[in-house]
Amino acid sequence: MAVEFGLLGVIEVRLGGRTVDVGHMRQRCVLAALLVDVGRAVPADTLVDRVWGDRPPRRTKDTLYGYLSRLRQALRPAPEVTVARRPGGYVLDADPLSVDLHLFRDLVRRARTAGGTEAEALTRRALGLWRGEPFATVDVPWFDDQRQALLRERLAAELDHIDLRLAAGDHGGLLSELAVKAREHPLDERLAGQLMLALYRAGRPSEALAHYQELRHRLAEELGADPGPRLLALHQRVLANDPALSPPEPAPSESARPAEVRPTTPRQLLAPPPYFVGRDAELAVLDKALAAQAGPRATLPVTVVCGIGGVGKTSLALHWAHRRQHHFPDGQLFVDLHGFTPSGEPADPRVVIRGFLDALGVEPGRIPAAFDAQAALYRSLLAGRRVLVVLDNARDSAQVLPLLPGTPGCAVLVTSRDQLTGLTAAHQVTHLTVDAFDPATARELLAGRLGAERVAAEPEAAAELVGQCAGLPLALSVLAGRVTTNPVATLTALSEELRDSSRLDALSTGEDATDVRTVLAASYRALDAGTARVFRQLVQAPGSDIGVSAAGSLTGLGPARALRALHRLRTRHLLQEHAPGRFAGHDLLRAYALEAAAGEETEARAARLRVLDHYLRSAWSADRLLLPHRDPIRLPPAADGVRPEEITTHDGAMAWFAREQQALVAAVHLAARHGHDTHAWQLAWAVTTFLTRRGRWSDAAAVHATALRAATRLGDPVARGESYRVLALERVEAGDHASARHRLDQALALAEGSGHALSEAHTRLTLGWLYEHMGDRAAALRQDELAVGLFTRLGHRTGLARALNAVAWDHVQAGDHRQAVARCEQALALQDELGDLRGQSDTLDTLGYAYQQLGEHAQALLCHERCLELNRALGHRFNEAEALVHLGEAHQALGDRETARRCYEQALDVFRDMEVNPARVAQTRALLDTLG
Repeated sequence: MAVEFGLLGVIEVRLGGRTVDVGHMRQRCVLAALLVDVGRAVPADTLVDRVWGDRPPRRTKDTLYGYLSRLRQALRPAPEVTVARRPGGYVLDADPLSVDLHLFRDLVRRARTAGGTEAEALTRRALGLWRGEPFATVDVPWFDDQRQALLRERLAAELDHIDLRLAAGDHGGLLSELAVKAREHPLDERLAGQLMLALYRAGRPSEALAHYQELRHRLAEELGADPGPRLLALHQRVLANDPALSPPEPAPSESARPAEVRPTTPRQLLAPPPYFVGRDAELAVLDKALAAQAGPRATLPVTVVCGIGGVGKTSLALHWAHRRQHHFPDGQLFVDLHGFTPSGEPADPRVVIRGFLDALGVEPGRIPAAFDAQAALYRSLLAGRRVLVVLDNARDSAQVLPLLPGTPGCAVLVTSRDQLTGLTAAHQVTHLTVDAFDPATARELLAGRLGAERVAAEPEAAAELVGQCAGLPLALSVLAGRVTTNPVATLTALSEELRDSSRLDALSTGEDATDVRTVLAASYRALDAGTARVFRQLVQAPGSDIGVSAAGSLTGLGPARALRALHRLRTRHLLQEHAPGRFAGHDLLRAYALEAAAGEETEARAARLRVLDHYLRSAWSADRLLLPHRDPIRLPPAADGVRPEEITTHDGAMAWFAREQQALVAAVHLAARHGHDTHAWQLAWAVTTFLTRRGRWSDAAAVHATALRAATRLGDPVARGESYRVLALERVEAGDHASARHRLDQALALAEGSGHALSEAHTRLTLGWLYEHMGDRAAALRQDELAVGLFTRLGHRTGLARALNAVAWDHVQAGDHRQAVARCEQALALQDELGDLRGQSDTLDTLGYAYQQLGEHAQALLCHERCLELNRALGHRFNEAEALVHLGEAHQALGDRETARRCYEQALDVFRDMEVNPARVAQTRALLDTLG
């Protein structure tokens, strides 16, 4: 595979067309320092001076040896390349022409000894190797000196190319380019002469003479010198209207029709980004789209790079375009279409086409008046040529379509905040969505802007800044700019500022192009009124994402209309569809949406109530499917426009809870924060069954701590008792029996004080569970029997069956196994009659354990197998693990050690996915250890 070394831009190595990771920036500098003298020995001290300047590391030689060793490893896939130690120092042996710097010099040398079209082609190829500033992002004195020398070489080659184009009569296409270069190099006499000649040939001799006078005055003022003899002679020839200055006559076939204008070679790309990291996958997609251009059925390749504002679409496009410009020897066209520019209107395609014709060298007199004719001429000029057309910041497909070439050979790269799906109707389009950086890549960008040492000095603050910017490259660059322009700024102080104030305020620059708030606002203002309203409303959604049904209720539009609005936001990259039917917004977009909604409190409150109603009613219905015998609660009337989820099966309810768990937990806190206390405690009630079955005790405790405060504000003792019981159960699982007892004492006092016997019965049953864990079997039995009495008096058969099972367990613990069996049979009879599968699973576990203690292991086995089957069907993970442990004990007692082992191992797997008391895990491991 061919190896390519790049120094004329970011330092890089490519093998077989793919980028090779050759380490961090300092290690790449070692590589570059050797490549500049490829094939020649570079002394170690010289390498150190080149790479570190006057700031070498303490163990310089060891560090250098380490870098060289790692470079050898990285370059091992290219056997023709070696890094070796020789008597004079270190040598990198490779084909010099595999290094773009040396290839550039070789091509320029050959062009200067050739002539005509061959020289022009060689020079064009040489200039096409440049991807930006040499050794981009490296700031060391030796590299700075090399960079300046190389930029002078590049300018000389560009002036050679201009001379060749002038000799070919291409003065019209050079005027704008020469004017720009003259402003950049105002004292360059060779360049001034080229501009004067182009102006004279374009019929503008007075401007040519004025430019000479301007240069003469500048040279006198700044250098105390006069123009040189060559420029002075040109000035005299312009004054004399010398016929020899006239352009060469074109061949007849070249001047027959305007459509046969010989086009020039435009180089309109902006400079590549100085700090470019990551995006390997995206670059591979762009390379693949380019490769498809060479196929037997090649069509015009159009690639749309889309994403949220500030995500780095233009940086990606320019980085790739500079790396691949040698694939487009006939030039690169670039235009900012201002589709989402905060100020101003989107560019008119008519104006863009006219600018492209100027760049392609069409003289004003040969440009047709009608736009359709101009577009046709543009397509004709590009036919058969290899030109890259970069259309940056496009608003919509209608703006882009007139600017597309008509034939293969060229390629089009479009960036936009919109997906531009309309282009796919008539063209083969590759859509590439650019997302925010992951934390590691974001940190790499920050280190590239600030220096790795500075980021390493404040690692925690750097990590926090990365999180606060949510991986958005623009936001990271703004923060880096604030640090680099303020010598006393620290990353810690900046992270504290972002914590204490609006993130968008901290990310403000006051300049439209780089102000994060302004960039996001441009996308928002481009929305129609209805979609903008949905964008504002979505920020009221709890959790980090939302499904279509919930969005239908939140917006009041219903699922179908809401989905259409969500897709419109997705195509503008104001939302992401991270899973089918699940939509999420970038953190900084959410911050902007909150600001946009600030003046719409009535709208926000209505949306918030609708989404809370949606989750409450959906969760209530789903909970009835999980635990149909649970005492129900009465819900408040739903707001208009609320359409709860239609959930019809137990499995469907479990799946819905799993999808919406994070949103439901967040909804409890959202409701309480905005004073919707009834919603807060009822949502906590509705999600409890699922959370406890899944062993999500920390979530259960969090929602019920919030629900308890809400119920206290409402003055509802029953709701408070419910939360105290769940909080106590969580403390039991954590092994904190004292805290659990305190909570249950409060629940019991509330029940007795309010005369609510049912709440008292549930609390006493929970107290029995606590005492059993504390080892106080007498107290456990006493509480459970009190619960039996209360449930009996109330005629509450579901509760009575649960209490009978609890009493049976107390008897098992006391050694009264026959009494335990009798109580279990009473409980099972009630549960069978009620169809209470959840209750049956608990009672079968107790019954199986009682049979096991009686030595009736076959009976125990049957009970535990049925118990396991029910818990798996119910999705009760904690009880599934307990059933597996007891089933393992039964198999072990029957002598089936292998099946027992599998049961214990499966139980441990389940426990690992849950928040359980470590003692339970230790007990199960101990059982497994008994099997050897």
